[in-house]
Amino acid sequence: MATDFEDSLEKVADEVLVCTKCRLSETRRHAVPGEGNSSARVIFVGEGPGEQEDVQGRPFVGAAGKLLTELLGSIGLGRDDVYITNVVKCRPPNNRPPRKDEAGVCRKYLERQISITRPKVICPMGNSAIRAFLDSEKGVTSLHGMPVEKDFITYFPMYHPAAALYTASLKKVMEEDFEKLRGLLDSMVD
Repeated sequence: MATDFEDSLEKVADEVLVCTKCRLSETRRHAVPGEGNSSARVIFVGEGPGEQEDVQGRPFVGAAGKLLTELLGSIGLGRDDVYITNVVKCRPPNNRPPRKDEAGVCRKYLERQISITRPKVICPMGNSAIRAFLDSEKGVTSLHGMPVEKDFITYFPMYHPAAALYTASLKKVMEEDFEKLRGLLDSMVD
């Protein structure tokens, strides 16, 4: 039996799948609304879908997604325990960063997903996602692994898993950040 939360996430997904409000819809194969637990304590937000996500219509299913799944497992979480989405719901051409107007169009979908799931922690992954949430000129190099309280939500910026695929030394940094995330989640009262 579906709960109101699941129905609401389904409604957001249905709207995303047919959205044509920005130019990204013109080149996508599939929109990628997001997926996961409707009452997740933590939401992971990437920049935008990549090639495999565009093909499959699911978030984080390529090599970066495999690493994200591995990192979640290292702290006792599975993809079913969290909610995973992106700042923009359609793949930007050539995997370029989303433009401000594109992110602005998708913002209402992201805000609704957050409102529905009511997470304790939001993990923006990578500079575009961090800037979508935090008013900071600083990037992921300065902010990763450090909780930021804003509007009664804890933000925990992280490197995007794809960064560790290109710079092997970042995998260890990400593993450490996930351990910090585990400690943060364990310290929170439900």
